[in-house]
Amino acid sequence: MNKAILAGASVLALLAAPALAKGAKPDIGSFGFDVAGMDRSIKPGNDFTAFAGGTYLSTLEIPADKTNFGMFTRLRDLSQERTRGIIEAAAAKPAAPGSEAQKVGDFFASFMDEARIEAIGVAAIKPELDAIAAIGDKAALAAAFGRAAREGVSVPVGVGVGPDRKNPDKFTVVAGQGGLGLPDRDYYLDLANPKFAEARAKYQTYMTTLFGLAGYDNAAGRAAAVIALETGIAKTHWTRVERRQAEKTYNPVARTALDAQYPGMDWARLLTEAGLNDQPVVVISTPSAIAGTAKLIDSEPLAVWKDYLVFQTLRDAAPVLPKAFVDANFDFYSKTLGGQPEQQPRWKRGVDFTTAVLGEALGKLYVAEYFPPESKKLADELVTNIIAAMDTRLANLAWMDPKTRVAAREKLAAFKPKIGYPDKWRDYSALNIVRGDAIGNVRRAAAFEYARQLAKLGQPVDRSEWFMTPMTVNAYANPVWNEIVFPAAILQAPFFDPKADPSVNYGGIGAVIGHEITHHFDDQGRKYDKTGRLADWWTPEDVARFKVLTDKVVAQYGAYQPLPGKNVNGDLTLGENIADLAGLNIAYDAWKLSLKGKKPKQMEGFTGDQRFFLGFSQVWRQKYRDASLLQQLVTDPHTPGHFRPYVVRNFDAWYDAFGAQAGETYYLSPADRLKVW
Repeated sequence: MNKAILAGASVLALLAAPALAKGAKPDIGSFGFDVAGMDRSIKPGNDFTAFAGGTYLSTLEIPADKTNFGMFTRLRDLSQERTRGIIEAAAAKPAAPGSEAQKVGDFFASFMDEARIEAIGVAAIKPELDAIAAIGDKAALAAAFGRAAREGVSVPVGVGVGPDRKNPDKFTVVAGQGGLGLPDRDYYLDLANPKFAEARAKYQTYMTTLFGLAGYDNAAGRAAAVIALETGIAKTHWTRVERRQAEKTYNPVARTALDAQYPGMDWARLLTEAGLNDQPVVVISTPSAIAGTAKLIDSEPLAVWKDYLVFQTLRDAAPVLPKAFVDANFDFYSKTLGGQPEQQPRWKRGVDFTTAVLGEALGKLYVAEYFPPESKKLADELVTNIIAAMDTRLANLAWMDPKTRVAAREKLAAFKPKIGYPDKWRDYSALNIVRGDAIGNVRRAAAFEYARQLAKLGQPVDRSEWFMTPMTVNAYANPVWNEIVFPAAILQAPFFDPKADPSVNYGGIGAVIGHEITHHFDDQGRKYDKTGRLADWWTPEDVARFKVLTDKVVAQYGAYQPLPGKNVNGDLTLGENIADLAGLNIAYDAWKLSLKGKKPKQMEGFTGDQRFFLGFSQVWRQKYRDASLLQQLVTDPHTPGHFRPYVVRNFDAWYDAFGAQAGETYYLSPADRLKVW
């Protein structure tokens, strides 16, 4: 058996023992949970979210510069403040030209220099606008799409480099749908929803404003034509549910066959400009969308396509152009689509831009100051422990064929957990940052990143790479590399606090770890084998039995209605909901195992089981503005945060802990409680 799984038993005592040094207190409350934030007038079975956090939520005011606020947001604010300190400290010291400190300081300073940005004006992107004006035919248009890929500008056929999902030891060229300025095809095509109609109208106003600010005549007419073109593109697009199907989005096409299969696009010009024309195969993720868009490229007037490119260029550059562009961009994307009343202070936006470009240069300074080795050690051990709990669950899974169970455990044993920060930091030496050239820095950063991706073609895959910075308050599962990744910034209260009662840590970060582990076995993650290869390794009977179980998950979540008339999309959120369901199960198993049969003492009148479930609910205390919540329901594969604690209604242990009874709102009979993994 895998040594990492066996090693889990050796850390149980450490994890179960109180981590409190004498006199040490958790960051939250007396044992890691905010008891004062509860509303005990509400029965847990009627609304566990409100019971566990109702007082907190009722008094919470979403900050004016936020579309929503919750525990993730709270930690992101902290991470942003800390990163600002690191940036300003780097900028304050003399730095050698070309050093990471010089790049960090000059990139941030350039973004913050509003006076210079105003003085340069739209001339900052004049070369790009002139290049669009010079487009004389559809072949040159295709070439412009290829240049846009290098510059990070959105276009209707996106091309780039990605892992080959059927050969995870190599990278390949990928192409798929893109190019919409509204969040999703539904915003264009759902004519019955008045909120979408309002968004379309304001989007056209936003377009008109940007054309006018850039000095184009007939701004309103141009905007109307571009909206009509984008609506045509939206009609070709796959839905988000369709795009979740891993096997359907893997469609390799020989480079020489592209012109015949997808006529209307000059593929040679596009791929040449994108630096990809010498590659033998392109994996098409959304074939009918690419075919439909290629037809539009052929059929729609060149002048409209040029205006479309102008708008996409202006839209992409707007945050680093003069204030009038910034304000128009905020007014539409944050205020209209997100309900956010006020723009974030410029320093926050500067920190986010700098992090996006130089994240690992900042990350190495962040972890040195805010992520001590003992935190990494304890988190490593916690992950090992929860993997061990998952292995036990897989070993005893009654509905799965015994041979498939063996393969599933082999996949789990091959997991690569990454905790805190990369073992190897990214090299930024080829990135040129020039103080006083904000838009140029952004464009050079996009080109640098694109070149970094291009360089992966034909080279061995470096599986040590991270796709989040250490300052990111999040985690991810990457099925192609069979890995789970937890940046340093999420490993703090309320998710993880070495000073908190272990039950709360298991309910918090333990459930997050279990969630990410389960993604490798959810309805899409299960399609990848232990090497990360997209492969059919389940029996047909396993698949059929699994589908019966997951259909019930779709139905349960699809009944939730966070906004009047707008339910959770159970098909879109299926993977995340499976991961919540099983992740909490695994974390509970691991916590129980850590106790070695001992009964935990009560704390403030709460049993150990109660503290575990309260710790889970605490991390999902979240409040949304309606516009932001609507956008999440349409575009996001996650169920809204304040509905995620309701997964507890599927746990027998939760009923035992809180005494939920038949007749209460969220009560489920034992036969109706979901059990997948």
